[in-house]
Amino acid sequence: MANSHFYPEIEPFARGSLDVSAIHTLYWEQCGNPGGEPILFLHGGPGAACSLTDRRFFDPDHFRIVLFDQRGCGRSEPVGELRENSVEELVGDIETLRQELGIESWHVFGGSWGSTLSLYYAQTHPERCRSLTLRGIWLLRDEELDWWLYGIRNIQPELWDRFAGHLPAEERDDLLEGYWRLMNSDDRNVAFEAARQWSLYEGACCTLLPNDEFLSLFEDPGISWSMARLEAHYFRNVRPEPDDLLLQRVGRIQHIPTVIVHGRYDIVCPIKNALDLKAVWPEADLVVVPDAGHSSHEPGITRELVAATNRIAASGSPLLVSE
Repeated sequence: MANSHFYPEIEPFARGSLDVSAIHTLYWEQCGNPGGEPILFLHGGPGAACSLTDRRFFDPDHFRIVLFDQRGCGRSEPVGELRENSVEELVGDIETLRQELGIESWHVFGGSWGSTLSLYYAQTHPERCRSLTLRGIWLLRDEELDWWLYGIRNIQPELWDRFAGHLPAEERDDLLEGYWRLMNSDDRNVAFEAARQWSLYEGACCTLLPNDEFLSLFEDPGISWSMARLEAHYFRNVRPEPDDLLLQRVGRIQHIPTVIVHGRYDIVCPIKNALDLKAVWPEADLVVVPDAGHSSHEPGITRELVAATNRIAASGSPLLVSE
C-alpha cells in the first residue's frame, strides 16, 4: 500500500494500554525519537484504526510519533462498542493520553474523521496544539452526510446501487436508518454483512482509480465491523450543534499554523468542505492535489502530507514557505 513518499517502515519504541472509562481501554504506541518533537496522529473513520503505514508520514529521527486507536477501534477494547463513545469523550481521551505520556503540547495530524477530531480537539484545547496538519476535511454537517449517503450516486452510480441495493426497496429512502437496523440485528450474520457492505462502499470511493489492494482492507471483518457501526452511530446519534459548529469556532484556533491537504476528486469528503473551512480561516494554507481522491495513500496526498511534516521538522510550522 505504501508509496515512495513515505518514510521507511518503523517499529514502536513503546506501546501500552490506557483505561479511559469503566468500558473502554485504548491501545497506544510511540515511534521515532523518544526525545523528539511530539506529534499526534488521529486516524479516520470513525471506527478505523491506526495502520503500520500511518507511522511513516513523519521523520523518525526528528519526531516523537504518538498513535492510538480510538474508542471501539482496532486494538482498543471492546471493538465496535457504541456506549460512552462521543466526540467529547474522544477529546477527553486525547488529553488523558497526553498527560499519561508527559507531553506539554504537540503537533496534531489527522485526516478525514481525523480532521474532524483534530478540529474538535484544537478548538477545545488550543493551548496544547503547536500546529495542525489536516487532510480530507470532514465537518459532520447535514450536507456532508446527505452527500455520502445519496450524492455519491451521481459519480459512482454502480457502487451506490450496490450499497443501497443491500436494503429492501421500501427502506432505501432512509439508508442510514436501514443500515442501522441491520447492523443492530440479533442475527450476527445479518449485522456483519451489512457492516461489510457499508465498509466496501466507502473503501471503493476512497481512491481516484480502483485499487483492489486498498479495498481489501475494508473487507477485514474487524475493520468493517467497527467502522460501519461507529460511522453509522456518529452520523445518526453524535452530531454538532449547531450544524456548522466547527466553522463557527475557527476563531479559537486561527493563530495555530495549519495546512489543509485535499484531493481534487475526493468524493468521500468533497473539496467544498475544505473550501468552506478555508473561507473562514484565511490564515490556513490549502493544498489541493490535482490527481487524487480521498485516501492518504494516494501518492500526491502522501507527498503533500510528508512535505508538511518535513516543514514542521525544519521550522516548527507546516505552513508553505513563501517564494
